[in-house]
Amino acid sequence: LFLKGDAVKLRDFIKQFVKHGDDRKIMYRIDHGNIRPSKMLADSMVGMLKGQPEFIMIDDQKVIYETALQLAGKANINQKEVLIVKGGPGTGKSVVAINLLVELTKRGLLAKYVSKNAAPRAVYESKLTGTLRKTVISNMFGGSGAYIETDANQFDTLIVDEAHRLNEKSGLYGNNGLNQIKEIIDASQSTVFFIDEDQRIHLKDIGSIETIRSWAGAAGANVHEMELSSQFRCAGSDGYISWLDHILQIRETANTTLEGIQYDFKVFDSPSDLRNAIIEKNNINNKARMVAGYCWDWKSKSNPSLNDVVIPEYDFGMQWNLLTDGSLWIISPQSVNQIGCIHTCQGLEVDYIGVIIGDDLIVRDGQVITNPYKRSKNDSSVRGFKKLLVDSPFEGAKTIDLIIKNTYRTLMTRGMKGCFIYCTDQETSSYLDNLLNGKLF
Repeated sequence: LFLKGDAVKLRDFIKQFVKHGDDRKIMYRIDHGNIRPSKMLADSMVGMLKGQPEFIMIDDQKVIYETALQLAGKANINQKEVLIVKGGPGTGKSVVAINLLVELTKRGLLAKYVSKNAAPRAVYESKLTGTLRKTVISNMFGGSGAYIETDANQFDTLIVDEAHRLNEKSGLYGNNGLNQIKEIIDASQSTVFFIDEDQRIHLKDIGSIETIRSWAGAAGANVHEMELSSQFRCAGSDGYISWLDHILQIRETANTTLEGIQYDFKVFDSPSDLRNAIIEKNNINNKARMVAGYCWDWKSKSNPSLNDVVIPEYDFGMQWNLLTDGSLWIISPQSVNQIGCIHTCQGLEVDYIGVIIGDDLIVRDGQVITNPYKRSKNDSSVRGFKKLLVDSPFEGAKTIDLIIKNTYRTLMTRGMKGCFIYCTDQETSSYLDNLLNGKLF
């Protein structure tokens, strides 16, 4: 095995073992050879996955897994295959994605896990690293903007998690490339997109089933669509997610109460009580965290002595997730002492989530009202909303309203067993408390 920088070693190897020339055909084969994962890497990844109970697949997850494997084996440079997998929170999109990555690698195919958000990549990398060097596993994971100059069909399969978060442009300033969906499809013979359109939480998010269909069609790919429905987050309940859609007024549903739904949902009168409850749950197995809407500036980033999420009337103050934890915040042992945001928890889960709802979402006379002006200036999710409202007042307002509601819906579905809430606005707190007890609507 010769790596980058081993040119001299490769030259000496060829001189020693290649005695007779073949009109330079051997050099052509080396230069144009397909990249393949090593057997040691594949065996190690399979072994590490077996030791992780959270990656065990159930029900329709197995059906989609087998379908994706079949399409990967069928695809070739002349006929691309694209599989779109729709699934809500807790349906196991990431579980299937990681299992696919490991199995495709085991089969000697060049596969990669792709996500816009860095947090899932970092967490799954850490779970699979084991005794392997981190750089070896890191090569199996990548961001969604890395395929602008990738050769066509270089990969056998690209597995795109959180596809709703894909952007049009790439790069630090968002000015590179044409379209991330197009570039990903072009770079691979088969592509799997895991998507939940209700988790688009950024003005730049373009990931939609319709858009993927369009670019796949332009590439001449066969398009297949499937759906994950089996819930294992939120205590196995579709009812809780439907209830959230109802109370956040994202859409009307028949789930107006949580009656009969085995999910631990509580509204707290004080952020300190919420914090104490989450710390108590976290003491069990390090699987409880606090998150909040991005309504507070990240002051501690430049001054570690300052708190960020400050609620003076309760003498409450906590910092946003530490830079030292980075994208591993949700699994770092001491991170229960900080507050995470949408960018450090989307695509991941804990047993219990504590959510602080800020002033960007309030309730007045039973109507849920969103206000982007209450978001922190540090938050990039709604950056540019003022121009959007000027250019397209009606559609722009609808888009921003949905982004803020989707953000809280996503935060409130990170807990598999329970969600605890504190609202900075009293009327909003009363609204949720009354709904919880069946007093409204």
